[in-house]
Amino acid sequence: MTVDTKERLIGAAETVLRTQGYGKSSARTIAKEAGVNSALVFYHFGGVDPLLFAALDRSSAERMTVLADAVSGCRTLEDLIEAATRIYRHDIEAGHLTLFAELVAAAVAKPELREEIRVRAEPWIAFIEATLERVIGGTPLARLTPPRDLANAAITFYLGVNLFTVLDADRSRTDSVFAMARRLAPRARLLTRRLPARLVIKRRAHG
Repeated sequence: MTVDTKERLIGAAETVLRTQGYGKSSARTIAKEAGVNSALVFYHFGGVDPLLFAALDRSSAERMTVLADAVSGCRTLEDLIEAATRIYRHDIEAGHLTLFAELVAAAVAKPELREEIRVRAEPWIAFIEATLERVIGGTPLARLTPPRDLANAAITFYLGVNLFTVLDADRSRTDSVFAMARRLAPRARLLTRRLPARLVIKRRAHG
């Protein structure tokens, strides 16, 4: 019963945070959604914020598995952009990005949340960096725009996109950004060709 109650609370917290936002994610609201007594929020999690982070953790673990599979077959920059477009559309529809964005927004007024968010953002940045390194590592593009920098840009973009959907109801502006990326990707092919090993060693020796 204890495990079941905790899972129900996590599921309810995810639903409330996604649909009503952080401001309305109270113990009472979440408990009502879960069909349990609000005191159980504090008994099992010690408070509302730890419960909300538990909901984010579960969502993130599920998404990480899905995304790892989605990009496993990507071999080119074009492949990555197509995968990113599909991922973005799915995450917006399913509300996964909303969970993270709501907690980031809450951290503006609650500094104590910031470290918790930073810790949870790092695996995503590392995942994106590793994926980019696999696809463009050793190419002129990677020298121009290191995978770590691109990973930071991707996280910033995804968060911004989620917040901007409030103003971009039909997503036309966001879709135009992905369309631009798809147009530019083929033009960047020369920058994604790996240099011969001897040239890489020579450049490193002079760099």
